[in-house]
Amino acid sequence: MEKTKIKVSVIVPIYNVENYIKKCLESLVNQTLNELQIILVNDGSKDKSGNIAKEYADKFPEKIIYLEKKNGGLSDARNFGIPYAKGEYIAFLDSDDYIDLNAYETMYNKAIEEDSDLVECNFIWEYDNKIKKDVRIEYSNKKEMLAFIRVVAWNKLIKRKLIVDKNILFPKGLRYEDVEFTYKLLPFVNKVSFANDFFVHYMQRKDSIANVQNEKTSQIFDILNNVLNFYKENNLYDEYKQELEYNYARYLLCSSLKRMSKIPDKNVRKKLIKESWELLNKTFPEWRKNYLIKNGKGIKNLYLKFMGAFGNILF
Repeated sequence: MEKTKIKVSVIVPIYNVENYIKKCLESLVNQTLNELQIILVNDGSKDKSGNIAKEYADKFPEKIIYLEKKNGGLSDARNFGIPYAKGEYIAFLDSDDYIDLNAYETMYNKAIEEDSDLVECNFIWEYDNKIKKDVRIEYSNKKEMLAFIRVVAWNKLIKRKLIVDKNILFPKGLRYEDVEFTYKLLPFVNKVSFANDFFVHYMQRKDSIANVQNEKTSQIFDILNNVLNFYKENNLYDEYKQELEYNYARYLLCSSLKRMSKIPDKNVRKKLIKESWELLNKTFPEWRKNYLIKNGKGIKNLYLKFMGAFGNILF
């Protein structure tokens, strides 16, 4: 492996996914890109996931590095794998998802041809009885990218040097880790490319963390504030304030509010919904005047305008 220039390193965190991991690993070991490094991080799995991962590592020693650690969560597992990455680019793939066999070759070639820091592809939400294709929103500059990029780590190739030099890591112990990681990375991304293929298959498990709502759903508050503090500490806040304000409102009034509405405990549900509204108005009291909300089109922006007009009554 040392004699071959590694083009892409894929970091795969593993935790209790014995029913899914084989499909994930088959999609990786059979990639058409030969110069691929697969880093498997067993995050203290209690089922057979680790044994399955070891079997693949023994079978494909030239491609796979197998690592074990105490359970620390998804972010901790990804961070643990980064120092082992030797590729020009790093990719992240969750062990219950899988990816088309030509994905990394296509995305890597695109990165080299266009000298890109980041390459993004489309993906498919896969449910038990249906699929939903997720297509990117067009953006042409860094501010638009900050406002409209899909904040998932696993549909991207990212230049390793960028992650390492800027020390961009995932927040340990918090949900919505991709939100913080992505927004901290973007100010330093100068060139983005797109592969319009639907490469990643995002499996929707009812028991996954993303689909289980409770008081931990409020961790989005910490994530968003971590992002704001990062921009302030790096003298980036004034330049991107409008985009940060838009994202803050969009998360607290759209996706996060939707999750909070599904919390079974009525008292917790009402408490967090109220806190979301209060936090938004405390942090960005003039958010209703945001140019992206005022000038944007689509159902989401109409909803944000509605909330701006009637939120004080609703909450």
